[in-house]
Amino acid sequence: MTQPIYLDYNASTPLAPEVLEAMTTAFRDVHGNALSTHVFGTQARDVLERARAEVASSIGAMPDEIVFTSGGTESNNAAIYGVAEALASRGRHIVVTAIEHASIEQCCQVLERRGWAVTRVPVDPQGVIDPRGVEVAIRPDTVLVSVMHANNETGVVQPVAAAARAAHAAGIPVHTDAAQSMGKIKVDVRELDVDLLTIAGHKLYAPQGVGALYLKRGTPFEPLVRGAGHQGNRRSGTENVALSVALGTACALAAHELDTRRAHLQAMRDRLETRLREALPSLVVHGGGAKRLPNTLYAAFPGCDAQELLSRLDGVATGSGAACYSGKTTPSKVLLAMGVRPEIATATLRLTTGRKTTEAEIDTVAERLIAAVKALLAESTT
Repeated sequence: MTQPIYLDYNASTPLAPEVLEAMTTAFRDVHGNALSTHVFGTQARDVLERARAEVASSIGAMPDEIVFTSGGTESNNAAIYGVAEALASRGRHIVVTAIEHASIEQCCQVLERRGWAVTRVPVDPQGVIDPRGVEVAIRPDTVLVSVMHANNETGVVQPVAAAARAAHAAGIPVHTDAAQSMGKIKVDVRELDVDLLTIAGHKLYAPQGVGALYLKRGTPFEPLVRGAGHQGNRRSGTENVALSVALGTACALAAHELDTRRAHLQAMRDRLETRLREALPSLVVHGGGAKRLPNTLYAAFPGCDAQELLSRLDGVATGSGAACYSGKTTPSKVLLAMGVRPEIATATLRLTTGRKTTEAEIDTVAERLIAAVKALLAESTT
């Protein structure tokens, strides 16, 4: 059986060989507890701290500002709840965007049920927030602003630094979810001017089940996971050294090859988009007029149902929106927030390229997708 073509890199990425090798070595050779004082504990701690330094270096942070987590969802939860709890005596209001990932939005919904107020800054038709919307949303009782770096569906990059300036002018800490942008575009915590930042390993060629939270020195924070005080009492629990090594290696690899990776991702994405536009004039590219991640094509095929299209794309692995909601035919909340009509939203596919995507794969997907769309449109007129 021919291996399916994978164009769902925003959902998850395969392990990079370098990451697999480093992780395997750590699994085999390191079994001590990093809190132990004997030689095996010292070995584990040294390996763990090298990994922490690699993650920190990739985003312009200091090693002690990196907290290893189980992934992007935990990092987002920890950021929202951690700051909210630490500053609850100062205020009970949070500002987020209308297009945040579910791991942010659902935390906000929980806080609302507990009496907090949450303001969701809207986006324009391209899926971009206006930083002035953040400034207007800030109140005397606001304790946190969270603006995702790049949207997981559209790939649209948000003006995080501008939003952060407005928040910091009012003395409010800022979080950004950089799960999708890491490894695709430059991510620098100083340039973004953020106090907390989320990293998800499986979005940048590390394993599923590991991530990190950048926590700037001095940021008010109450730990989500409590116990024996690991990681500076910011996330207790014996660290998974091998997975941390994997994340560190993936971050170092991403930093090393960022320019060439970004160019390749965009070349493959643009090749696919060009082929589709030429053959399907009615194609709608969501966020096409905004700055996007170089690998993301979020496009609607008017007159087609996305789930039906997926069923006809034999040998192509992709999705019809956020991976968390794959299989559902309800319109994407992100697209609805952009003002996209439901019938266009439900005709949308997300096609995302990766570091090993080839021109031959792109051309094959284009041919199959164009044929499937034309067949569906022909059937709908008979």
